[in-house]
Amino acid sequence: MNKTGTIIAPELPASLPSNTQWLSGQGTGTWFCIAATGQSNRYQVKRFKPSGELDCDRVFEIEESGLVFDINEPYQFTHVSHCAKCR
Repeated sequence: MNKTGTIIAPELPASLPSNTQWLSGQGTGTWFCIAATGQSNRYQVKRFKPSGELDCDRVFEIEESGLVFDINEPYQFTHVSHCAKCR
């Protein structure tokens, strides 16, 4: 049984940025990447299908939870992340 695209990350498509991260899922996984927007606490997040096809592209704002996010420090996308909310 081929589990590529579900548990095991497929090869990163050449068209995606090098900072793109794989997040495995129950049915399939997805690629996520994040970029600064130049606005405080606002980041552009793109989600891609395993093939590299763009699934969604949105600007997210960090919630006021007391946590600090620094895009220059190591980070990892976790569940539940989708086109409406990212962790």
